[in-house]
Amino acid sequence: MPAIATEDFVHVLYEVRDHICRITLNRPERRNALNPRAYAEIESAFRHASADVEVRCVVVTGADPAFCSGEDIKEMMTGDARPAPATPRVRFEPTPAAMATIECDKPVIAAVNGPAVGWGMELALYADMRIASEKAVFAELFIKRGVVCDVGGFWKLPAIVGPDKAAELLFTGDPIDAAEAQRIGLVGRVVPHGELMTAAMGLAGRIAANPPLALTAMKAGLRRTSPGDPREIGSWAIETIYRLFATEDHREGVRSFTEKRAAVFTGR
Repeated sequence: MPAIATEDFVHVLYEVRDHICRITLNRPERRNALNPRAYAEIESAFRHASADVEVRCVVVTGADPAFCSGEDIKEMMTGDARPAPATPRVRFEPTPAAMATIECDKPVIAAVNGPAVGWGMELALYADMRIASEKAVFAELFIKRGVVCDVGGFWKLPAIVGPDKAAELLFTGDPIDAAEAQRIGLVGRVVPHGELMTAAMGLAGRIAANPPLALTAMKAGLRRTSPGDPREIGSWAIETIYRLFATEDHREGVRSFTEKRAAVFTGR
């Protein structure tokens, strides 16, 4: 989908004030679950923010009650929105929304106001800093659906929480609350829910008060310390996800979720 003008956004709110860009996922009735349009708007929002010389810091959050509950299962996994796994593809590309967030050259703060699960946790991982409401919950749920995570779980999570804890979160898909997320270093701070945006915007304001060229250079320097190439990792992840789409275990993971029952996996 081509770049979308910010005034045409449907599922994302985009606001720039005092050199701070605030990007808000805005499908509260679906707990900010993502469909193709929402993915495209996230990509466009971060591309716009990166290109805007007035923007010095980005804050990404969700409309209450969730940060992002991942993909809209009913629309994406059981409908026609997702390409068939057997569709021939010459080259698998990383998720455009993921790469737009990772490649944004402005500091990014995730203000996690509620559940950040599946791709919602991925989005939080793409940020440079995370502040959590006491209501936040984090989970890499991909294994429960018979697939693998996006680039964030492979590229950022081990660097943030260490390889052992990252493996536990990825292999189990278990959720953790805000206090545990702070204990393992996944978030820098936990605040009362009503104080989240004040804390996030306060941090963004302190960052935005600094010289923009130096901020861009500082982020470029930090990126050099990250192991591996996110585009290469992201391409492998998407190729693997498409391969796993064709498995019976993936279909069972989706069916069990929509039918609200325990899954029975067979390794097929």
